[in-house]
Amino acid sequence: MAEKLKIISLGGLNEIGKNMTVYEYGNDIIVVDCGMGFPDDDMYGIDVVIPDVSYLIKNQQKIRGIFITHGHEDHIGALPYVLRSIKAPIYATRMSAGLIKLKLEEHRLLDKTKLITCEAGDVVKAGRFSVEFIHVNHSIADAVAFAIKCPVGVCVHTGDFKIDTTPIQGGMMDLARLGELGKEGVLALLCDSTNVERPGYTRSERSVGTSFDALFRGCEERIIVTTFASNVDRIQQIIDVAARYGRKVAVTGRSMENAMKVSTELGYMNIPEGTLMDLNQIKSLPKNRVCIITTGSQGETMSALTRMAFNTHRQVDLLPGDRVIISASAIPGNENAIGNVINELYRRGVEVMNEREMTLHVSGHACQEELKIVHALVRPKFFIPVHGEQRHLQLHAKLARQMGTKPNHVIISEIGKVIELSPNSAKITGTVTAGQVFVDGYGVGDVGSVVLRDRRHLAQDGVIVVVLSMSGETGELVSGPDIITRGFVYVKESEGLMEELRQVALEAIRNVDSRSATDWAAIKGEIKNDLSGYLYKKTKRSPMILPVIMEV
Repeated sequence: MAEKLKIISLGGLNEIGKNMTVYEYGNDIIVVDCGMGFPDDDMYGIDVVIPDVSYLIKNQQKIRGIFITHGHEDHIGALPYVLRSIKAPIYATRMSAGLIKLKLEEHRLLDKTKLITCEAGDVVKAGRFSVEFIHVNHSIADAVAFAIKCPVGVCVHTGDFKIDTTPIQGGMMDLARLGELGKEGVLALLCDSTNVERPGYTRSERSVGTSFDALFRGCEERIIVTTFASNVDRIQQIIDVAARYGRKVAVTGRSMENAMKVSTELGYMNIPEGTLMDLNQIKSLPKNRVCIITTGSQGETMSALTRMAFNTHRQVDLLPGDRVIISASAIPGNENAIGNVINELYRRGVEVMNEREMTLHVSGHACQEELKIVHALVRPKFFIPVHGEQRHLQLHAKLARQMGTKPNHVIISEIGKVIELSPNSAKITGTVTAGQVFVDGYGVGDVGSVVLRDRRHLAQDGVIVVVLSMSGETGELVSGPDIITRGFVYVKESEGLMEELRQVALEAIRNVDSRSATDWAAIKGEIKNDLSGYLYKKTKRSPMILPVIMEV
């Protein structure tokens, strides 16, 4: 019986970010992207969320390579954590490889990892697969789509893309190649769904340059611009317009400095001579000669812009009249953080310009008409929407049906579901282990759902610790119970309640069967049950209750 092609998403479905897709044929596996996601508000203490790669660890010997579409965190951010568990060569274009190299150096993994640089047009053999790199436009240089060939057929995996007819560099997306593949016959299309809700076309990156020009022209104050560190074309446009109006440019923020270092070394950024200056030196220049490019467009707590807004930045003090340009849109979930920073900037008398006033940001993702163009060119037999929440996936499926894909040839999958493809059929046939792994400080995966549940419980209701000393021989109470609370009530104002809780705890100890007098687990259970029942009746709250028995 002929082998089937399996496609398994380990991330990027029913969520934004954490993108990771597995292609498996026979004894060969290739992985497309290895991204991280950001934690939800109720994931206390969690730094990042990465895909669960148990399935890849189990099938380690089959993995022929990890192929990266582009260098954004939601496509490369999990690599340092995943590469601790699996070994595989990484194939990426120059800009993506440069950013991955920085990450691996930081995690001391560079010497242990094979990082292979490719270019658009290259074809890489990986077991029974061959992977062709196809140039696309996106909000970072060197983004690619993949044409993945195996004996079952060809799959086109777009990665993140838009069709920009006037890009800053790199030329327009290679639509001709997609058209050729469409003529030859494409088995399945896996396509970015991020902007499927938006009608029309995404505006060109060049339209932002026109807005920058208007804001720099005739401005006599200092200009501070924040944008995504990875958007090299945007940073290039800021530097160009600053040079045009005689301003020197300084950069602040670690991720911005890293991205500029990589893109300058690789030739993706061209800085006019004498334009770049150190942040300490730029302070001595007149206001109308200064432009500062900074991180912090998402209101991140430790970012340079946030520190400026709250007056904790060591080198930049914001002054009334300074013009702050926010050249980014809010990633869903960051609206409150950004709002706090903007409010603080206004409080300091700063002029804030954001995308509500003029075109200061354009998306890197295709809107409906661009998606239709790709569907029309590729003409896939089967369609699998990826990169989006449920509403994005459903809307993209509807768009595919409008473009002529048979309704039963459109598959909306979920993380961990296995799609099996043969030349004439595609269906979900099973599941593999998949989900979220939490990274907390140096710990990867040691914070599970039980720990998170406890953290939520503590955050919402606080904790009560009941401390008592008991005789190890007779089980008699020697001292206590003492009641300690954190995040529940302020003790001094609730002395009456504390005394009542002591009495309830004493009563609970007396109620324990005399045969269990030294069964500490039974005593703890009794105290916990009685206290939680009493507290809920009295306060309608359910704090975490921790009885502590010291044996003497």
